[in-house]
Amino acid sequence: MKIIDSLSSRAKAAFKTIVLPEGQDARVVAAAVAAAKGGICQPIVLGTPEEIAAAEATAGVSLAEAGIKVIDYTTSDLLPQLAELLYERRKAKGMTAEEALEVVKSKRLYFGNLMVAKDLAQGLVAGAVASTGEMLVSSFHCIGTAKGIKKASSNFVMDLQGPTVSGDTTLLFADCAVNPFPTVEELVDIAQATAMSFKQLVGKQPRLAFLSYSSKGSAKHELVDKLQQAVTMTRERFAEIGLDAVVDGELQGDAALVPSVAASKNRGGVVQGDANVLIFPDIQSGNIAYKLVERLAGAIAYGPILQGLAKPVNDLSRGCTADDIVGVICITICQGL
Repeated sequence: MKIIDSLSSRAKAAFKTIVLPEGQDARVVAAAVAAAKGGICQPIVLGTPEEIAAAEATAGVSLAEAGIKVIDYTTSDLLPQLAELLYERRKAKGMTAEEALEVVKSKRLYFGNLMVAKDLAQGLVAGAVASTGEMLVSSFHCIGTAKGIKKASSNFVMDLQGPTVSGDTTLLFADCAVNPFPTVEELVDIAQATAMSFKQLVGKQPRLAFLSYSSKGSAKHELVDKLQQAVTMTRERFAEIGLDAVVDGELQGDAALVPSVAASKNRGGVVQGDANVLIFPDIQSGNIAYKLVERLAGAIAYGPILQGLAKPVNDLSRGCTADDIVGVICITICQGL
């Protein structure tokens, strides 16, 4: 079974409410109808009447006929309570009550994220129009990071065409989209969030490999030292919070994924070519790697999946299709289970 089929089944069983702020986009409207008709979730779409009408006309669907709730975020009766929540969260940063109200009624991402913060929806999916930066800022201001994590990050769920040598058909790559050059402490946060994401989405024990051009000190460089520190601190963090995961590194890619190579490059290591979570040293290597695996090996890449936030919020590629959006909706629901 492909990972997205498993996630879809779990999403249907949970049947949560998901807010889709970008109702001005025809793909989002089409995805909302598909998700509702497929029994995946109860979508709520944000948009003005003019935006919704135009998007429905382009998509050739009707939200009303599909029983989908539409909220005009510029006039909604939810504005006062959502603005009050934003004010309480941001007043220490100098935001006034008046400014909070103006932000919520003029910025649909803030309106949607605050709905999630108030549990009026159990997750948010956007990014068909908005940038990743806009997604991160609004979610951080409205929801914040999960307990024990200071830095939000992202992963890509890599649905492989065929299994790895160790039999895995789903790998998680992180961080490929958010943190350009993470510090040691930020790598630990990325590792924790990705391990938790793997358990939520795949349901197996995460086996993390911190990737490098070096395997267990085969090269000497400050970049290698940094990863070695991150591995040590990650093991300590996981032991402290009781997170059941295996952590190893620094490892080259082949030592992380091929048992016969690990036998010589990582003797005595806890990951013997059977890693299912790959932690990259920076955004360049992670982004390049996921695109290579996607384009040359035919993997399906779902993401960037945001992680480390207090509640499920997910980003979309601006080149996404309606089907892509439905897939990310399934992932978002499963992140909250």
